[in-house]
Amino acid sequence: MLHVRNQRAPLPEVRATKAVPPPTVTDGQARVSARDPFFDNAKYLAIVLVAIGHAWTPLREDSRTAAALYNFVYTFHMPAFILVAGYFSRNFTGRPDQLKRLVSGVLVPYLIFGVAYVLFKRWGTDDPDHPFALLDPYYLTWFLIALFVWRITAPLWHIVRWPMPIALTIAALASFAPSLGNDLNIQRVLQFLPFFVLGMRLRPEHFELVRRREVRLLALPVFLCALVTAYWSVPRMDAAWFYRSAAAQDLGFEWWVGVVMSLALFGCGLLLTVCFLSWVPARHRWFTALGAGTIYGYLLHGFVAKASRWWEWYDVAWVHTPAGRIGVTLIGAAVVTLLCTAPVRRVFRFMVEPRMDWAFRAAERGESGGRAGRPSNDTGGDRRPVKAS
Repeated sequence: MLHVRNQRAPLPEVRATKAVPPPTVTDGQARVSARDPFFDNAKYLAIVLVAIGHAWTPLREDSRTAAALYNFVYTFHMPAFILVAGYFSRNFTGRPDQLKRLVSGVLVPYLIFGVAYVLFKRWGTDDPDHPFALLDPYYLTWFLIALFVWRITAPLWHIVRWPMPIALTIAALASFAPSLGNDLNIQRVLQFLPFFVLGMRLRPEHFELVRRREVRLLALPVFLCALVTAYWSVPRMDAAWFYRSAAAQDLGFEWWVGVVMSLALFGCGLLLTVCFLSWVPARHRWFTALGAGTIYGYLLHGFVAKASRWWEWYDVAWVHTPAGRIGVTLIGAAVVTLLCTAPVRRVFRFMVEPRMDWAFRAAERGESGGRAGRPSNDTGGDRRPVKAS
């Protein structure tokens, strides 16, 4: 009996299991290799609004409705884009592999497109001597140099005690400091800074809150009120406030107006960004894959937008009819959508995502475990998917 009691029970049968591949590692943080469709959807829809806003620019003079829609979209389209960029910069700590991607994926494209836009302007206009100005971002390239500055300062925002009050104070101070000048488009860099810092402070659960049903329902009257306000503001407000590229004195106002407008535009931009994100689909849609190529759409559609002004595409009569304005809107959306597609990205990858292995020491390559030759557009951040509702 003693022998029976001490006999070990048979071990459970070992079942064969399918090997699970290791997770992809980005910026030193393990994550699933699949992209979160919510953020790709948000980036695609935001870039469509950017392109539509540029398409509406020449229509504002003879249409108050077009001007109102322009002001409405400009209140939140770049804040939404910048907030998402901040969210994906949350894990940026300045490691060598992160700095390499920042240089090859942001700084080098800034230089490439800065040259390309100047050459295009020289060729397409009567300004063959337009200068190359490294510190004066041309047209859309301001966002790249701004993203470079914001991201390189990301570690600072992790250690300061009150990041949002500090960022808002910096933006308010910049709004009445014309002495800052135009180098690196510093006014935009500083005045849009709070949206980037706020994005760094967000977590996946915040986006889940935004997508609650009650938030989506409340977004409808908020959008309606914003549209009415935008229509009312057309003859009363200079649209230059939305660009954040000048101080209050440059626009003919007292210094304190800059502070008020800086805080008011931040509040309005954040409110409408929340409403916008509440209606972004969390599941895969036909345009989800295009979200990975929004930087292509952003940088390339500017050539079409500039050509349309220089070569007088808006001078044809049908453009200035109600149907023509709708057509221009659809064309703007279609152009930027095409520029986000995979074939276009393959053609222009050498400009937007250049391989820069040759410029870095071998010891600093591929430390994140990803492909060393491809910079990531989503440096850092929590990739956990937002729950669909």
